[in-house]
Amino acid sequence: MELPTRAQSQLLLEQYIKNPALRHHCEMLASAMQAYAQKYSQDLELWYQTGLLHDLDYEQFPDQHPLKAVNSLLTEYPQALRRAVLAHGPEITGVEPDSLMERYLFACDEISGFLHAYSLMRPNGFEGMKAGKVLKKLTDLNFAAKINRQDIERGFSLIEETSSDHVQFLIKIFSSN
Repeated sequence: MELPTRAQSQLLLEQYIKNPALRHHCEMLASAMQAYAQKYSQDLELWYQTGLLHDLDYEQFPDQHPLKAVNSLLTEYPQALRRAVLAHGPEITGVEPDSLMERYLFACDEISGFLHAYSLMRPNGFEGMKAGKVLKKLTDLNFAAKINRQDIERGFSLIEETSSDHVQFLIKIFSSN
């Protein structure tokens, strides 16, 4: 199955996600995934669109997330994208992250939300942010309390990077956006 264009995927995102914060999160993930695709010589468009669309159903169908997206909204998308979307919610779908793209989607998801929250409390946002400070802030369970620390730790264990290298890589990506 052929991947729709980036513009088509952006329109789909705008159709289903009206919340600016959630849309921003999806766009952050798209940037992170594209950067990792480039690092590992993978399909940039596939990885970008997987990040962009991973939470497509979350706003309108939170109780069916991510099953609704895969079973109804992303039927015209390649199986690799659909499986990665399923694998970022293994506790609901039973699909564990296995492929490189699936593991990086999982590893980028929660930590990206945490990084965004951390950037909002800093006068210069991502500029000058250091991985060590972020990792220390992760231990403050009162900060960004809804972000799942267990998923972040699991994400760290799924990828080839150290937690510090992963966080610093994401900071660099988000600083340039």
